[in-house]
Amino acid sequence: MSKGGNFCQHTPIISNKGLLTTLAYQIGDEPPVYALEGSAASTGPLVNWLRDNLGLLQKSSELETLARSVEDNGGAYLVPAFSGLFAPDWRSDARGVIVGLSRYVNNGHIARPASESIAFQVKDILEAMHEEAGVKLLDLKVDGNMIHNELLMQFTADLLNIRVVRPRIPETTPLGAAYAAGLAVGFLDNLENLQENWQLDKTWLPEMDQDFRTKKNGQWKKAVQRSLNWLE
Repeated sequence: MSKGGNFCQHTPIISNKGLLTTLAYQIGDEPPVYALEGSAASTGPLVNWLRDNLGLLQKSSELETLARSVEDNGGAYLVPAFSGLFAPDWRSDARGVIVGLSRYVNNGHIARPASESIAFQVKDILEAMHEEAGVKLLDLKVDGNMIHNELLMQFTADLLNIRVVRPRIPETTPLGAAYAAGLAVGFLDNLENLQENWQLDKTWLPEMDQDFRTKKNGQWKKAVQRSLNWLE
């Protein structure tokens, strides 16, 4: 899953919630499209850390299997603030923490909250975007290597309480660059042609109870607070 999110429109919004206002694209003489962008602290590097530093995985694709070896996170939460927290907090004094540990926790209970932390970070970014833009998100279209982790996709749908949509082609960023180049040189005619090329692979619908969703998010917020003020 991409490690952040963006919201686009023709009028730029200057963020007061820790998001970045950026120019997304402009096609020909059409008005430019601006975006609100948010970046999470760690997604791919978190999986690499579990594999290379802790030795919990032989390869990155094993994260889902290890996370599924347990029924839940066992009360553990992992905040991967290895170099601080990014959007929307932007706290350079934060560092990574694993909280809620007990003797019951095993390797699966480390893999599970590691996977869940990605969804929690996305939720924090999207909440800030909703406050800034005032637009209710109906679907979340995902991309990147993490979208093959179906446990993460379901948890993201549960946490955000919206439909998560995975495209047939997972690498949206390089595909978008190729499409932009095709439009620029006249190889592609218009945006409608591009939209016709988009194909659905799979969707996930929320299944989590609202009270449990609220509890999980509250525990994540507490874990984030524990990560703060580690550096002077």
